[in-house]
Amino acid sequence: MDFSLIIESLPIYFEGLWTTTWLVGLALIIGLSVAIPLAIARNSHNYLLIAPSWAFIYFFRGTPLLVQLYLIYYGMDQFFPVKDTLWEHAWFCALVAFVLNTSAYTAEIIRGAINGLPKGEIEAAKAYGMSPAKTYRRIILPSALRRALPAYSNEVIFMLHGSAVAGIVTILDLTGAARLVNSRYYAPFESFLTAGLFYMALTFIILWVFKNAEKRFLAYMRPLS
Repeated sequence: MDFSLIIESLPIYFEGLWTTTWLVGLALIIGLSVAIPLAIARNSHNYLLIAPSWAFIYFFRGTPLLVQLYLIYYGMDQFFPVKDTLWEHAWFCALVAFVLNTSAYTAEIIRGAINGLPKGEIEAAKAYGMSPAKTYRRIILPSALRRALPAYSNEVIFMLHGSAVAGIVTILDLTGAARLVNSRYYAPFESFLTAGLFYMALTFIILWVFKNAEKRFLAYMRPLS
């Protein structure tokens, strides 16, 4: 185990850490904003809303993230010229692939949380004369998003781990940094073990954040002692 190699390569790993963090964070934020209307459409009674949302979710949950990234990064040039556009940049293609993938999984998580709401909450909103839109805005979505926290924490971790495919399209994320260090020093054990430790640190931070969020937002569901 050559620790001097790891210490010497830390700037490369920190650059990869920054890329991984902002890329995954931005994808999760945009993906969540896409997933909420997708989940609502999936739960509607209008077939014109159900069919496209079901097809979107089925496709992006049914195909590997790596295949989706390849289709976007290498395939978009088949439909329109990408030169001098955002599609020409690998980071943008990776971001689009991550957003589409996580939004499909998150939509199903939110849909399940909506379907699992106690009927009494919705009936009480109707009894107060709330419109369907106001019921969703004030009752259904806030309650469903709180209840979805445990499942969504898993999706965030899966997205973090899945982001390792970004290095395949020339992005210097954590896995890309490990590949670069390995190509320089021919030390695969040290290179990828260091990247793995960075991923573990990020995972622990995510778990800590969600654990505290669950304590705060799901406190009303805990039984009284």
